[in-house]
Amino acid sequence: MRVAVQSGAFDAGAEVSAFSAGVRGAGAVVSFTGLVRDEGGRLSAMEIEHYPGMTEKAIAGMVEEAVARWSLVDALVIHRHGRLMPGEAIMMVATAGLHRGEAFAAAEFLMDYLKSRAPFWKKEFATDGAEWVAAKDADEDALKRW
Repeated sequence: MRVAVQSGAFDAGAEVSAFSAGVRGAGAVVSFTGLVRDEGGRLSAMEIEHYPGMTEKAIAGMVEEAVARWSLVDALVIHRHGRLMPGEAIMMVATAGLHRGEAFAAAEFLMDYLKSRAPFWKKEFATDGAEWVAAKDADEDALKRW
């Protein structure tokens, strides 16, 4: 299990390859990479803040829960902080399970929790000003299935 909270970019393909190469006994590896969205073409950048130590601990707890709940062989979460531009990779999740169903479910669980519960604060800088990103009802609703 690995959790990385970092300012630097990552190569999702290389990360998935390394993760997959290190997995023994799994029948499926699922990965997801989230990108900084520019809805409407007005976003110039996103700034992500976090509290070092607390953020890693919170995410590790989520990953431990997913590993136990779906009997995963392994899991990986990478999440960036700092100033990010539209189209840049912001996070990725990789899960390895005995079967694809467990790997997919665990990955979705982690993505939903990262989106709404991980202690990150996001500020969007747009052509018409800057504002903090508020929680969305749809993200909260997605948690209800777990």
